[in-house]
Amino acid sequence: MPNFDIAAAFTDKAWLTDMSARLDKKMRYGVEKARQVDYMPYSTENGQWKKTDIGWWTNGFWPANMWQMYRMAGDELYREEALRAETMLDEALRDFKNLSHDVGFMWLIHSGVRYALEKNQDSFDRVLYAADMLAARFNPNGFIRAWNGQGREGWAIVDCMMNLPLLYWAAEVTGDPRYRLIAVRHADTTMAYFVRPDGSCNHIVIFDPETGAFLDNPGGQGYESGSSWSRGQSWALYGFVLSYLHTGKREYLDTAKRIANYFISQITDDWMPRCDFRQPAEPALKDNVAGNVAACGLLELARALRSLEGRFYFDAAVRILKAQEQDAANWELNDPAVFTKCTSAWHDLPGRHITMTYGDYYFIEAVNKLRGDELLFWYPNR
Repeated sequence: MPNFDIAAAFTDKAWLTDMSARLDKKMRYGVEKARQVDYMPYSTENGQWKKTDIGWWTNGFWPANMWQMYRMAGDELYREEALRAETMLDEALRDFKNLSHDVGFMWLIHSGVRYALEKNQDSFDRVLYAADMLAARFNPNGFIRAWNGQGREGWAIVDCMMNLPLLYWAAEVTGDPRYRLIAVRHADTTMAYFVRPDGSCNHIVIFDPETGAFLDNPGGQGYESGSSWSRGQSWALYGFVLSYLHTGKREYLDTAKRIANYFISQITDDWMPRCDFRQPAEPALKDNVAGNVAACGLLELARALRSLEGRFYFDAAVRILKAQEQDAANWELNDPAVFTKCTSAWHDLPGRHITMTYGDYYFIEAVNKLRGDELLFWYPNR
């Protein structure tokens, strides 16, 4: 029995045509607004892109958006904007001491994609440099250090599962297994210390940097320690699917399914993830990023499975995408971003129900998957 074919299974072609047209119109407007400023788009305020520092961890998503749109619409406008943004990010490479573990987000999904499509040597060098920086953050006790700053030497976060594809990429293009071994050690540590028996996940785990002993699991961007930050669940879900695709380790696929089952069980009322699945009833915070990331992960999970099992995860992904688009998408040309209910963190009051470029990114990625595009930006050399 063949694996599940997500593009063939998606029969609502009218929705795909509508979404593609809406995204093209909206992203063209976003490019127009981006070229009016000298910084990388992230969030918006009063209909304009807000200023960000060049080293901000989400800055790779804007050029990645452009490559996704180039794949969708074929217009050179998007490729040109992707290259402009890629060059802007060289300033962040020069200021490398301020970068964190998020360099996979920052370079693989655009420079890595450009290298896969065009074999541009400068793009290759950028991605490999980023991989070397990520590998250098590895603690031999089995985890990748997340953030800088004194006192955070033993901090690891679940988000890093989505940066591991950068290391798998480097192992494959260089032939050096060190990158893959680091990624596998960190994924194994995440399975052991982050993923709970019910499929929920910690956001942060603090280890003793000298011995590797577990010290604490603070709430991080969720409601509290022991709660269930939905974006953390989505990072873990998609991240373990990607580690499975890169390594073939069945444990990673099984872990992704466990997390996916938990995630789905928490959203079947309206298919809109709350910011934290264990948050108080009020305020009823949502997070579009968590939903769109999870949808992408569920689609790749479905694609990795046989038809009957894959259908379950595929159906959930489609329900999430359609529910979020109907509830929270702004298609008017009064703001360059699409999704309006992205939430940075439970306790970040200004970051509640805002726009974020990476919320839009994962929706575009999912639409392209359903259109039949098989270029996986997290595995561009596949």
